[in-house]
Amino acid sequence: MDLLDNLALGFGVAFTFQNLMYALIGCLLGTLIGVLPGIGPVATIAMLLPITFHLPPTASLIMLAGIYYGAAYGGSTTSILVNLPGEASSVVTCLDGYQMARNGRAGAALSISAVGSFFAGTVGTFIIVMFAEPLTRMAQKFGPADYCSLMALGLVAAVILASGSVIKAIAMIFLGLLFGLVGTDVNTGAQRFTFDLPELSDGIDFAPIAMGLFGIAEIVVNLERHLSRGSGTIKVTSLWPTAEEIRRAVPAALRGTFLGAALGVLPGGGPTLGAFSSYTLEKKISKTPQRFGKGAVEGVAAPEAANNAAAQTSFIPMLTLGIPSNAVMALMVGAMIIQGIQPGPEVMTKKPDLFWGMIASMWIGNAMLVIINLPMIGMWVKLLTVPYRFLAPAILLFCCIGAYSLQNSTFHVMQVAAFGVLGYIFVRLGCEGAPFLLGLVLGPQMEEYFRRAMLLSRGDPMIFLERPISLGLLITTALLLILMALPSFKKAREEAFQEEG
Repeated sequence: MDLLDNLALGFGVAFTFQNLMYALIGCLLGTLIGVLPGIGPVATIAMLLPITFHLPPTASLIMLAGIYYGAAYGGSTTSILVNLPGEASSVVTCLDGYQMARNGRAGAALSISAVGSFFAGTVGTFIIVMFAEPLTRMAQKFGPADYCSLMALGLVAAVILASGSVIKAIAMIFLGLLFGLVGTDVNTGAQRFTFDLPELSDGIDFAPIAMGLFGIAEIVVNLERHLSRGSGTIKVTSLWPTAEEIRRAVPAALRGTFLGAALGVLPGGGPTLGAFSSYTLEKKISKTPQRFGKGAVEGVAAPEAANNAAAQTSFIPMLTLGIPSNAVMALMVGAMIIQGIQPGPEVMTKKPDLFWGMIASMWIGNAMLVIINLPMIGMWVKLLTVPYRFLAPAILLFCCIGAYSLQNSTFHVMQVAAFGVLGYIFVRLGCEGAPFLLGLVLGPQMEEYFRRAMLLSRGDPMIFLERPISLGLLITTALLLILMALPSFKKAREEAFQEEG
């Protein structure tokens, strides 16, 4: 009965006019950035962080969530019609979606993608509802040592699942942890790495870092690559799939939904990992794998379901434990901190309207996205004709205005520029920004929990081994580190990312 009461509370919050409007804005923006290649949800949410400071907490998080899962919807449209993925998780949809379109089945591919995405998003949200309360109750039993060990596990898992070199991912984690040390020591009051700059006494603001790393750097990289847009768009006729297409698509979408939902919870996971993994699975279990890459409907249904399910379930560790599972969730944690909300199990108990309102809005948002995407296909594709050289200055200006509005200070604008340069260097060196962001977000929290644990134990580090939860998490962390060092695992990991590439 408590669950029904909580859902009733959530829908009551989500169905207010203000929250419906912000859900719609988030879904529209998400679809837009999903359609337009070279922007992505990470950069968009990073740019919008300063605006959320002036919005009600529930409305701002509903909007940001809509952008995240809306991008997964929007990316499929251009992947199918013009072979141009607007979002990383939609890259795999190009393989069979565009071939279906060339074979005259564009409408069927779009409808299968939209319905599969809606189903997966609905199931993903249902999984959040089912696991939210048990995980929150479990998290309330965690002590400081347990949280510290959990964050260590999250950082190690993020390294394993990060694309590219393991060494580079580890380096980015440590760099993020180092940047998290900047500011005032909460225990001693000493200034750390502030270089006598009063603006750094409270640490480096999260929003300028995110905007620089993912907004400015992305602009420079895309301009450097002379990002091109699709020109020849395939005409969409009937949206109805055939009975044979439905027969093949339904089981593939079901498998993709549950695989994506499982991978979305993992640190470093998310829609992209879910999409590629589900496509690989479908190809391996198919009796006719030669059809893949030539218009196999399973190659559209499975990855689209997986990336949307993963987009929903990646909220689980963030909402219940306060642990971000990927770069977007790290930004969501930043948005909550900006609003003065400490992410973790207390969100459900102290702010149930925010917690359940956000979950209920996901169901509403998924329904909105089906309505937004299918009837407006023509409009979204026409947006591809806007040259990127016109979009880039607008994004740059938006980043600068957003940074300045944080505290009406040009220092934040300079921070955005500095981290934009740093982000560009990361890209040129082949270093992924997500591990850096996770290290930056988790580092200060990890330090605080470590210090609390040491205070409780009067300086005895054995507290981390004496508590069963902490010991179990540390053993899992150690096993992952051993796994990382195994040559067979290294080879399998490299092959997986080569296939993804």
